[in-house]
Amino acid sequence: MAAFMRGIAKVLCGLSPSILHPFQQYQRLRVCPSLFVTLCQRRSLCQAASLQDGDATQDTDVLSRYKDRPWVYLESQEYVERYGTDPVWVGYRRNHKGGIPPQKTRKTCIRGDKICGNPCPICRDQNIVIHHQNVKLLQQFISPHTGMVYESTRTGVCVKQQKKLNDVINKARDHGLLSFQIPYVEYSGEDYSNFHDAVGCTPPPTSLTSGDTWYKWYSEITPDEDQVAKVKKTYKAFLK
Repeated sequence: MAAFMRGIAKVLCGLSPSILHPFQQYQRLRVCPSLFVTLCQRRSLCQAASLQDGDATQDTDVLSRYKDRPWVYLESQEYVERYGTDPVWVGYRRNHKGGIPPQKTRKTCIRGDKICGNPCPICRDQNIVIHHQNVKLLQQFISPHTGMVYESTRTGVCVKQQKKLNDVINKARDHGLLSFQIPYVEYSGEDYSNFHDAVGCTPPPTSLTSGDTWYKWYSEITPDEDQVAKVKKTYKAFLK
């Protein structure tokens, strides 16, 4: 009877030889049904725990991959199913009192380990990482017509993430990953003329030998005597 029960336990539960060793050592031991059920339950619990550990390890690998290479997430099927071809902030609306939205967004959505009930478009998705090489994400927050960064009141991004966006966009432009527009200035020869004496060509030094001033308009300036006396009195100790 004991050998028969050992064979059933080995076939159904897939027990290792180390677990069956006590049964082989004690030949006269009677295996009760309750012990058989307990062993099967423990085996099933171990398999379920191993599956959960495998899923947790896979999720950790995905998060670490998106953290090291955040631009991969925007090309994944998960991102397409969630956002489609629209930017991450399209369709976002923050819960607020009344019909008029606030003029400023919240300071931050995450305080310590706690996240608010209605986080901003960036804080609600942990796979979205702001990085200067994540160009596709940064282009979603830049106007294609003016090249200016969208205000947080339009995108709904919190103040903390908006500051990070501005710094990262400037860094990406410095690295040449994002283009920026230079305002066009129409040149006018009259505005930048050099006919005035103050900005014109310097007269030759021979004009000093004739007793004339360096600039013609300087001889026409008459200083105020009261102001001159006041300055002399203030700097009397430094005048020689």
